[in-house]
Amino acid sequence: MAHDEISFDDYDETINPAPETTEFDAVVETALSRRGFLGGVMSFGVGTFVLGTTALSTPASASADRFGFDQVAANTLDTITVPEGFEWKPVALWGDPLWSDVPAFDEATRGTAASQARAFGDNNDGMSVFNMHGKTLMVVNNEYTNRKLLWGNRADAKPETSDDIEKGMMAHGVSVFQVTPVDGDWQIMQDSDLNRRITPRTEMDLTGPAAGHDLLKTAADPTGTKTLGTWNNCGNGETPWGTYLACEENFNGYFSAEDESHEVSAELKRYGVSSKDWGYGWAQVDERFDVSKNPNEPNRAGYVVEIDPFDPTSTPKKRTALGRFKHENAEVVIAANGKVVVYMGDDERGEFLYRFVSNGIYTATGSTEGLLDDGVLSVAKFNDDMTGEWLELTPETTGMTEAEICIHTRMAASKVGATTMDRPEWVAANPAKVEAYVALTNNKNRGKKPNAGGDDTSANAVNPRVGNNYGQIARWVPDAADHTAKGFIWDLYALAGNPDVHSDAYAGSENINAGNMFNSPDGLMFDDNGLLWIQTDGKYSNEGDFAGMGNNQMLVGDTVTGEIRRFMVGPKECEVTGMCWSPDRRTMFVGIQHPGEKSGSHFPHGGETLPRSGVFAISRTDGAVIG
Repeated sequence: MAHDEISFDDYDETINPAPETTEFDAVVETALSRRGFLGGVMSFGVGTFVLGTTALSTPASASADRFGFDQVAANTLDTITVPEGFEWKPVALWGDPLWSDVPAFDEATRGTAASQARAFGDNNDGMSVFNMHGKTLMVVNNEYTNRKLLWGNRADAKPETSDDIEKGMMAHGVSVFQVTPVDGDWQIMQDSDLNRRITPRTEMDLTGPAAGHDLLKTAADPTGTKTLGTWNNCGNGETPWGTYLACEENFNGYFSAEDESHEVSAELKRYGVSSKDWGYGWAQVDERFDVSKNPNEPNRAGYVVEIDPFDPTSTPKKRTALGRFKHENAEVVIAANGKVVVYMGDDERGEFLYRFVSNGIYTATGSTEGLLDDGVLSVAKFNDDMTGEWLELTPETTGMTEAEICIHTRMAASKVGATTMDRPEWVAANPAKVEAYVALTNNKNRGKKPNAGGDDTSANAVNPRVGNNYGQIARWVPDAADHTAKGFIWDLYALAGNPDVHSDAYAGSENINAGNMFNSPDGLMFDDNGLLWIQTDGKYSNEGDFAGMGNNQMLVGDTVTGEIRRFMVGPKECEVTGMCWSPDRRTMFVGIQHPGEKSGSHFPHGGETLPRSGVFAISRTDGAVIG
């Protein structure tokens, strides 16, 4: 299969294939040996484990319904489905101009590199809303491009000119733009002095322990402190001092070599970097993406990027202290002692969950410049007795320098024996109590193949299912209600599954039923009332193991009672990803990514129009607050 026809995850495995070292019977035996956790061949008493009598559980109250809407049914419609009493409208679509001198999106040409560089990017993901002096600013990741659509005006849907490739490059990055309500509809405020596109060509600073290290130096930047651009930003984060965190994820797929037989280093292979062109062709127009000529360039990607949304002249900063891996999001909390804590997942099969704790203290009036540059990075170990600990990644624990830990973070985590996870994606911290949740979206290799570093991926308590195609949501409470504590206790909030098809562990936990079932939880975010919003990025075949699940969706979970209710269903072939609220909380902004990725959608305009990713506003028809 051609590289540009497979997912990021499957592409990584073509670069660094792991041997099938574990026989199925051995996996089952391993799983059965863990505390009697599995009560039969690949089945277990999920109901007693999930939302059971653990230290995390809270007795269900008899309070009134906290959700405020009736559940919508799963479906395969080519539209957004919301509950009765709600409505949705588009805010920003791929190619929409941010300035009035940019031509409107043209379906015939799909724009040019010049127009795309000044228009809303493609395949939006994580996003935030900021408000200052009455101005509402939206900051949105544009993760990647749907190349079959981007170049669909070409005969073979592949780039024919250098401008085609540059157009794809300019569709990546971050879009920053002011929005304003006009006759009840949120719209882009063109020509705002705050509007900005951050692209793979935007100058950035490398900061923190790795800045200036030899592994970050190139001929173009012999100092190892300056780099160009950000791309493949997945989830995001916000700091209490008002900055945006864009999280670089699958950065590896953009590097290649003119000579495809060129052998990349073992360190680059660990991150899925290859000499083979996945289909973007960036090395054809920018030599820094040729790994045979610039082997250090990939070391300058894979970080959390801090952006000042209200200063369009500011230089974004890649914070190396937060580690280099395939970042999903960056959940920031301020611990009781004032230290900044950042939780982060590495979204690849069998990779790890991380935590950064600043050495400095955050105060509302103090300097924040060094808070994300100076601190301790740790990785999670989940024990089968439902306790856990954060393993510090230091020169003493890893045998690596501090800079090497920041650059080769995956190798450092492997060295200390962290728990391999089922693709840790978004982390969300509960504003109502000291606890956090992580979406473990799926892992078809669990119990079958090691991860890219050769680490064991046998079933374990927090990742209990072999060949996990459904995913789960884990949660933990830090010891002494302190986000900086070394230890924690944990349980599983939900195991996604299909109770109509399975009667074992793959049916899911007790809070999953025929009416609310889903697969591949991805995006997580709490609202002000402590309800957990869950977005999915999984199989939408609506057949076989996924029968009855329909398109990808967004649900809401009550973390006290365990109830989960479906709020929204997305259009065909999309991922539902990214969410935030207007300042008055009367509008929820939701991202719809890659509708029609297999050419089966015409969302949002219908007819024979091109499907376009975008940000959509959901509101109640009575104007009440959402969440």
